[in-house]
Amino acid sequence: MSENDNKRLPRWWSGGVCSAIAVTTTHPLDLVKVQLQTQTQAEKVSVGQVISNIYQKGGLTGFYSGISASWFRQLTYTTARFALYEYGKNFVDASNVSAKVQLATFAGVFGGIVGVPGDVVTVRLQNDIKLPPDKRRNYKHVFDGLYRIQKEEGVKSLFRGAVPAVTRAVVLTIGTNATYDQVKQVVQGTFGTKEGLPLHFLTSTIAGCIGTIMTQPIDVIKTRYMNAKPGEYSGLVAVVISIFKQSPMAFYKGFIPALMRVSPNTIITFMLYEQARLRFGYLPPNAKKE
Repeated sequence: MSENDNKRLPRWWSGGVCSAIAVTTTHPLDLVKVQLQTQTQAEKVSVGQVISNIYQKGGLTGFYSGISASWFRQLTYTTARFALYEYGKNFVDASNVSAKVQLATFAGVFGGIVGVPGDVVTVRLQNDIKLPPDKRRNYKHVFDGLYRIQKEEGVKSLFRGAVPAVTRAVVLTIGTNATYDQVKQVVQGTFGTKEGLPLHFLTSTIAGCIGTIMTQPIDVIKTRYMNAKPGEYSGLVAVVISIFKQSPMAFYKGFIPALMRVSPNTIITFMLYEQARLRFGYLPPNAKKE
């Protein structure tokens, strides 16, 4: 690997494509997490029971319910977050932690807004399999879900839960993208670690753990609100109160599946992202070509 290869910058599409590949491997864990998070106070179902119910109702393919919506979400939401974050580095001091956090906040807000419709459909598709047949929404795929939601509930429902979704996107971008950059910078500066898979694995693992811990309560609120039927909750405050009544720890319901999903997803995404940068990235104008 030449010195110029290390200077390569990622293409705008790299984040979304790499994340879509990663989510393909972790989607079953996300499915389990969503079904745990949408449980009401009357439902007391363990992780093992959730997994068993999914298999009984849908077989092995049941673990990939809603995968089309997950791909759609990553190709919109993650593409926007990564592309804006990387592009923004041209205008800030990339070595400054505060600048990274501000940049991640901006990228998270924009990406979060772009990704809300796909997120709504993803949550509903993933939760559908656990419902009785007469209560299922039965969206055929992501585009059918998008069309039916705006037709049956209005365009506004495509942005149901936008506040927690955007908040989560901001926190996740800070907890993963900004953290990844900062940890990588510290490790390289302290230990002189060279670019390569070991460095990428270490930094993405740390970023994945931090991102999960920071976003889990917001994710529970978002999932519960997006999956709700019209009129079920008067607003976000009602959702928060409903979850709190179950117990304060209910905000971390599905944490283990979330950690098992977000950490590997972050690791795979960033390792693929770095490889895409090194192999398909471009050199900045001021870089010296060999």
